Amino acid sequence: MASCRSPGAGCTCRLQNRTTEDQDWRLVTGNRRLATFYYLATKKRSVIWYRDWGLTQLIFIVLFCVFYGMFVVRIVHISRTLKTPFYAIFFKLALRTLFFALVLIAFLGPSFGDSKKEIKSVGKDIIICVDLSKSMDAFDVQPTRLEKVKYEMKRIVEAFNSDRVGVIIFSSEAFMQCPLTYDQNALNLFIETMNSSLVPSSGTDFGPPLRMAMDKLENQDGPSSRQKSKVIILISDGEDFGDHTTEVDKEIDDKGIKLFTLGVGTETGSQIMAGRGYKTDAQGNAVISKLNSSELKSLASKTNGQYFEINESRNDVARLINTIGKIEGELRDARFVDVSANRYYFFLLAALLLLGLDLLMDIKTVTI
Repeated sequence: MASCRSPGAGCTCRLQNRTTEDQDWRLVTGNRRLATFYYLATKKRSVIWYRDWGLTQLIFIVLFCVFYGMFVVRIVHISRTLKTPFYAIFFKLALRTLFFALVLIAFLGPSFGDSKKEIKSVGKDIIICVDLSKSMDAFDVQPTRLEKVKYEMKRIVEAFNSDRVGVIIFSSEAFMQCPLTYDQNALNLFIETMNSSLVPSSGTDFGPPLRMAMDKLENQDGPSSRQKSKVIILISDGEDFGDHTTEVDKEIDDKGIKLFTLGVGTETGSQIMAGRGYKTDAQGNAVISKLNSSELKSLASKTNGQYFEINESRNDVARLINTIGKIEGELRDARFVDVSANRYYFFLLAALLLLGLDLLMDIKTVTI
């Protein structure tokens, strides 16, 4: 069992025994909190309580009964001793008991009655293209370039939990690692399993992953059609040996898709781990992999995007997240649902009226 409070003022609802078919709206909106509210808002119940009856309320009830009971007993005892009537005290008792009950009900927040509320789903489509060529095993960025990328990708996924995110891995060829999804657990699982052995070790080509990302963003089912809400993040050390990147980046720019590049590595570079040793060339010399930021900067500038970097002293992932966060999402769906509104103010107003009545009425509890 769980409870939620709607984004609107005073709208509350209670969730109990969610079924799989009730999660369809989450798959449409991608926002778990919004989906939960939608689920709760469509459930028909007579009265829903914002707060559960618990130990706190029980303690207040017991204290009220004990102390007011002691007061009543004392007044009755005095009246009998003086042989005077004491029945007026029971009117005050009824008045104050009703006042206390109304305050307690208002505190618990009863929700009843139906009203209409508009639920909107706004989000972006983000595809992350990750270079898994052997050069990503270099350790000029600790612990390695790829391990650092995996950690930062999880931060990106967490930051955009209400948007659809997909992952493409590539070297000379591109492969869809995870299609666009709202499922953060699935995304993190795919990210964790990434390693340089998943793709061919024959160099790096930016063309295939960018082409695949563009096609996936364009061929999505549903009402999504606004290209400015579609984002591609290209993560690499910048070594591009492809011949068709220029054609693809022109298409991306023409379609208005946002492309951001994230360079990983240092200009000094480092050797590349290969088994228990280091990778060497045909002459037996150690291979040094360096960050080629100029290639990534050029790609970003051609598509009106931005370049970001991760090196030994700089980490622009927070800036990247902030920049993408400023992009306006697309309205995917909107509908009106019936919700139960918190009506605590009715009971609070009645309690205040009783309190005023109690203060204005001068009833003698003991007559001498």
